[in-house]
Amino acid sequence: MSGSFFDAGLRFQCRRCSHCCRHEPGHVFLTQDDLERLAEGLELTPSEVRERYCRQVRIGSFRRLSLRETPAYDCVLWGPEGCRVYGHRPLQCRSFPFWTANLESPEDWEQLKQDCPGVGEGSLYSGQAIRDWLERMRGGSFL
Repeated sequence: MSGSFFDAGLRFQCRRCSHCCRHEPGHVFLTQDDLERLAEGLELTPSEVRERYCRQVRIGSFRRLSLRETPAYDCVLWGPEGCRVYGHRPLQCRSFPFWTANLESPEDWEQLKQDCPGVGEGSLYSGQAIRDWLERMRGGSFL
């Protein structure tokens, strides 16, 4: 994405509003590192995290490990105070909002502001930092 609209950087500050964690179906795919981070944050073993909080999701011809959702589509790790493992959250969560779908055009980025009050606010992330997030997501060895 060299020569992208975000080369000069974009502002984002997580407001911990939980809009990205609640009310919509979706998947939070996990890497082995994510599983270990979550285990540390929850004071469980990776196996216990898998058993209590994860499920296998079929995507086309392959399967991925994902966090479960509640019947209301909230992330299983969301609680009254917000994310219960914020400091240990998975790569997919940590990289938000710097996802390919949000960065395809300036219009996509502007549209995201409708759902996320932190978009366009706070810290300026350089174009290179944004590309680094995109690369981490592309290079993630999801389970």
